[in-house]
Amino acid sequence: MSDSTDEKQNWWQRLSGGLKRTSASIGGAITDLVAKRKLDHAMLDDIEEVLIRADLGVDCAARIAAAVGEGRYDKSISSDEVKAVLADEVEKVLTPVAKPLAIDVAKPVVVLVVGVNGSGKTTTIGKLAARARAHGHSVMLAAGDTFRAAAIDQLKIWGERSGACVMARAPGADAAGLAFDALAQARAQGIDVLLVDTAGRLQNKAVLMDELEKIVRVMKKVDASAPHAVLLVLDATVGQNALSQVEVFREVAGVTGLIMTKLDGTARGGILVAIAHKFGLPVHFIGVGEGIEDLAPFSAKEFAHAIAGVDLS
Repeated sequence: MSDSTDEKQNWWQRLSGGLKRTSASIGGAITDLVAKRKLDHAMLDDIEEVLIRADLGVDCAARIAAAVGEGRYDKSISSDEVKAVLADEVEKVLTPVAKPLAIDVAKPVVVLVVGVNGSGKTTTIGKLAARARAHGHSVMLAAGDTFRAAAIDQLKIWGERSGACVMARAPGADAAGLAFDALAQARAQGIDVLLVDTAGRLQNKAVLMDELEKIVRVMKKVDASAPHAVLLVLDATVGQNALSQVEVFREVAGVTGLIMTKLDGTARGGILVAIAHKFGLPVHFIGVGEGIEDLAPFSAKEFAHAIAGVDLS
């Protein structure tokens, strides 16, 4: 699910605009720090502190500060030089995790989507469906978050909007039974992509784990290789909380990849860098707004430049 050149240019404008709060927060602080000073240990400590505040994580912040200091001690340094180093170092951390979502590994490819309520999970499924449809794939949505009537209704709306068929039951229905029926029907109809929504209740980890394990178990009765991907949707505005969500869902659901949403709503978009550094899980998509076009495949270079406030050359 890749994009044309025009779409990429439009996306860069949306991405750099969406990450403006993060890049302005980092850039403003760096400009203040380097003004009329020569680079010394105290300045590097201050730069490191700025990056930690932007949620890049202690390890990444230390690594970037060290790179800034390399060969520059006791010299004047511009904010643009610091930002260029920041972009390079962030790109190095993110490049190994920037991987497209493979949807040609099976027919249907079964994508289980997990995440806490409020992370933008159901909306993200709708956007993924729209992208897959735009690339010529047939799509089925399974409304597996059976505890929230609103999630079921939301998925039906996205189905109509994107031209995907929707498998839904009454609120409170058995999610595993729904997933089983959806996969059986998707196979029978020759559907390319099956996206399965799930409940996002973290309050009771044991119940959530049981439900997700049951969904996986029953789907394997239809297709032993399913699910082919387990995607965790993360809300960037929760900052450090996102790290613990990755921990929990990796344990509970066997997460294979990440999607980060709402990067336009925070000055702490650096959390994605901390997550990439700590877990090394593939990042498939990121979102910077409400529209269908505001979700796009993740590019390490684009993200690194946008977060540093450096133009793509």
